[in-house]
Amino acid sequence: MDWKTTYEKWYNHPKLDADMKVELEKIGTNESELEDSFYQNLAFGTGGLRGVMGPGTNRMNTYTVRKAVAGLAAYIENHVEHYQSRGVAVGYDSRYNSREFAIEAARVLGAKGIQTYVFESLRPTPYLSFAVRYLHAAAGIMITASHNPPEYNGFKVYNDLGGQTPPEQADKIYHQIEAIEDEIEIDTITREQAEADGKLVWIGDTVDKAYLQKLATITKNEEAIKQHAKDVKVVFTPLHGTAHLPVKEGLEQLGFNQVYVVKEQAEPDPEFSTVASPNPEEHQAFEHAIQLGEEVDADMLIGTDPDADRLGVAVRNGQGEFEVLTGNQLGALMLDYILSQADELPEDGRMIKTIVTSELGRAIADYYHIPTIETLTGFKFIGEKIQEFYDQGEGTFLFGYEESYGYLVGDFVRDKDAVQAAMLSAEMAAYWKGEGKSLHEALHSLFDRFGYYLEGLESTTLKGKDGSEKIQSLMNHFRSTQYEQIGEFEVATVEDYEAQTKRNQASGSVKEINLPKADVIKFHLADGSWCCLRPSGTEPKIKCYFGVNTPSVEESEKKLKSLKEAFMNEMNKVLYQEK
Repeated sequence: MDWKTTYEKWYNHPKLDADMKVELEKIGTNESELEDSFYQNLAFGTGGLRGVMGPGTNRMNTYTVRKAVAGLAAYIENHVEHYQSRGVAVGYDSRYNSREFAIEAARVLGAKGIQTYVFESLRPTPYLSFAVRYLHAAAGIMITASHNPPEYNGFKVYNDLGGQTPPEQADKIYHQIEAIEDEIEIDTITREQAEADGKLVWIGDTVDKAYLQKLATITKNEEAIKQHAKDVKVVFTPLHGTAHLPVKEGLEQLGFNQVYVVKEQAEPDPEFSTVASPNPEEHQAFEHAIQLGEEVDADMLIGTDPDADRLGVAVRNGQGEFEVLTGNQLGALMLDYILSQADELPEDGRMIKTIVTSELGRAIADYYHIPTIETLTGFKFIGEKIQEFYDQGEGTFLFGYEESYGYLVGDFVRDKDAVQAAMLSAEMAAYWKGEGKSLHEALHSLFDRFGYYLEGLESTTLKGKDGSEKIQSLMNHFRSTQYEQIGEFEVATVEDYEAQTKRNQASGSVKEINLPKADVIKFHLADGSWCCLRPSGTEPKIKCYFGVNTPSVEESEKKLKSLKEAFMNEMNKVLYQEK
């Protein structure tokens, strides 16, 4: 059906909710908005569904949530044993409609005889991952849009191992979702009936207590915490999200008693009213924390995104000012700390990073004789790799991270976990304080040892149907054009993850990439630098990643600037049809 037919089907449907019909009438004269609302079904992307809230098949609303839940139910009916009694765990964050969407999930599952375990109040995403494993659930659902703007919400799917669904599972779930012809006709039961029948079970604090017990096990140097935690001043902001109590309880459990929470950002707020974006990757999110940090003379600032799977950290630099570490830098510090504090590293120990994460991690792992495993972008691939270690009886997981502020220390969670990361960051600060160093000084010690690795990211937002077409055209261009040079940089090899090939530009030889297919192109340059082009799986963006390494900060900054300019010039020629 074309979008107009789909719109008319919704508008004239006898079971359409009256409030949603009013919303459709409000935008009825705006044809471009109607088209964007109905021209496609909401894409099942990196971790599930994510989109702007509103009426339509390309929006997050009651009916698209019900459809996704019904599709997931059909999948577990065919692929998970004892799915009805094992049930589905459901969590939600502080966004508009998150709790309502979570209850809708229980209503749909209840109609199919499937038990649903729902948190009584908002929880971090990693708690949902943990809950799936702790409750031995058949699947998990997290209602969240992570760090997206307030108008967004999302629906993340977890398998029975507590990880986000990898491509093969996701494709099967997607096909089940798409097989549902009429999302408005999906059967539900009332919340009251679900509770009375025992199909909706409120989780309570059982999972919280079990998670905190596991959290205590990720400590790497108990003596350092015992000696120095009391002297470390930590400022924490949950950015209006889910992490306030979990992070504070975790730090108190470890013995950090000088924790100052940013009051203006402590309470859940779906508008995220004190920040332009609730994203700890962006420095503006730390403005309030920096102000409080100066007032209390803090050693470090930590900030979590709304669903608490990403962590940002700011530390004092050589000038005494707070500097926000990049995800690559914090990950490198964590990796070095974990490996350096071990009495004995396992012979089959492994570090996992993604293909767009800094090569500094590999250099650190090599130093400790620990192999690095690379995955595609997305923490679901790291979770999948951890499970492979168990299934195959080879490989001990030591640490996993990605450049976008996602880290995992203990594998009792199978997704990135900002609560764990906050604990390890505070522990590192205590350890290095005992050694007479700040975290900033510890980072620069790594640079002195391995070289000055510097990375960058440029994102171009291209919204709507036209934007999606431009992004695909751009990827097609870079995939089909044989670049020998990008500006002054000679191209050594090109990795096309959709074709699963690695081509040597000089010899023309081609090797196979042993990773799942993905719409990603990565250029390895002759001087060791690299750049990578990838459409976002959760936002209407095309992302360009860059990495360089030289002996000094000045050289790295100069080279990174030059590489960015050269690559973005090539990209803009295609986007804006410059000759």
